[in-house]
Formats: sequence, structure tokens, C-alpha cells
Amino acid sequence: MKRVVVIDDEPFILMMIEDKLKNAGIQVTTIRDSKQAMGAIKKERPDLVITDWMMPDLSGIELCRMLKSDPDVKDIPVFMLTAMGQNPEEQLGTQSGVEKYLTKPFSPNLLLKMVLDVIGKV
Repeated sequence: MKRVVVIDDEPFILMMIEDKLKNAGIQVTTIRDSKQAMGAIKKERPDLVITDWMMPDLSGIELCRMLKSDPDVKDIPVFMLTAMGQNPEEQLGTQSGVEKYLTKPFSPNLLLKMVLDVIGKV
């Protein structure tokens, strides 16, 4: 079964993504505390990480940099959810290893399509 870890501090966003992906047959782990995310990702070894850019303790960009610098998890693709969809922010994210962006608000159907394009059909 394909696995995705989703990190966001907004419960509604987590619930919406979890429901959409689980209904497609994907195993989902949701995390609200970005500081706990690295440990969970190393333990779960998901096929994809989806993280919010703006988090209270550790930003999505900082988390992505940590993932990409760790040989055990550096190959896991990262999607970034962001309200900051402007070009300079995207460049920073791309330099940090972000594969795809979704600007909030986003379509759950588009997210599912993007997930399936990266992890393959379930």
C-alpha cells in the first residue's frame, strides 16, 4: 500500500487531505507538529511527504531541507502547501528540494491527481 505523510497545523486541511487520499486507497499519516515530522517520516518511510510551508515551529522549507540532507529519506518527494504562491517563494522551495506546489485554497481532486502522478496508481 502506498503511504503519504501530511504535515499541517490546520486540522481541517489534514482531515480533507486524509479523507481524499484514504478514499483512493492510500495510507495516510497526519502530523500537526512539524518538529515531530522528521522522526515520523524516518520511521514510516512514506512514498510522499506533503507539508505546509508556514508552520509554528519548523517551516515546511526547513523540514524539506532536513529531509533532503538525510541520506535515509532524501529521495522521498515533497509537495508544499502554501498561501505564498509567488515566484520567489517557489524558487526558494525548489532550491530546497520541493517537487510540487499547491497554493491554498486548492482542489482536493487536483491534489489527488498530483499524488497519483508521483507515487503511481494504488
